Amino acid sequence: MQLMMSNVELASDSIVDRVYEQLKAMAVSYEFKPGERLNEGELAKRLGVSRTPLREALNRLNTEGFLRFTPGKGFFCRELDAHEIFDLYELRKSIEVASVRLAIKRAKDEDIDGLLKFLEATGPDPGERSSVELVELDETFHERLMAMSNNAEMLRVLRNVNARIRFVRWIDMDSINRSNTQAEHRAVVEGLKARNEEACVSVLEKHIDRRLDRITSAIKEGYAQIYMPAAARAATN
Repeated sequence: MQLMMSNVELASDSIVDRVYEQLKAMAVSYEFKPGERLNEGELAKRLGVSRTPLREALNRLNTEGFLRFTPGKGFFCRELDAHEIFDLYELRKSIEVASVRLAIKRAKDEDIDGLLKFLEATGPDPGERSSVELVELDETFHERLMAMSNNAEMLRVLRNVNARIRFVRWIDMDSINRSNTQAEHRAVVEGLKARNEEACVSVLEKHIDRRLDRITSAIKEGYAQIYMPAAARAATN
């Protein structure tokens, strides 16, 4: 009997995890419109689940900052807010700088060399890669860099921040010179290899920093991408 209960619990957890990942992907890409109220009945039907695992997943996403919850009204897609994104960039910069200071003391030489090989393999040119693919490569670099701090909680926070700014970064990536970005990545890793904290921190701070006006511009473009296709379709009907 106990084994049967355990299997049921595992199945339930698996369903919640699946629904969570599906909803998170939809929230990150703004498949839900900014400020839109989520229809739980329609979502449950669309995802093929009951309200219970759906609600668990929604609550988790609300806690992590991907959705908003208003008592008596329900769950809403988060707005594209420039100040919130700016705050997240500041948070990202602070934890990455703190983690690289730890990595100076803790990183293994073979892990540093592995990250240099990753930079060589991915190259300085974007090639035929999409913005989505380029952002994924950039996130991988920064997460591997932070992993060398041996601080799992910092890495967990960085992954949350990366996901929450990902949509804006997809837009922003079009205006970034990848050759310069990769050169900065290499400078950070070479500073780490030399155990030069000052060099690492100096490059990393400038590399991550984003001005509010640049973020605002990217958000305006993001709104255009979210709404203009629908408006264009309506105009042709």
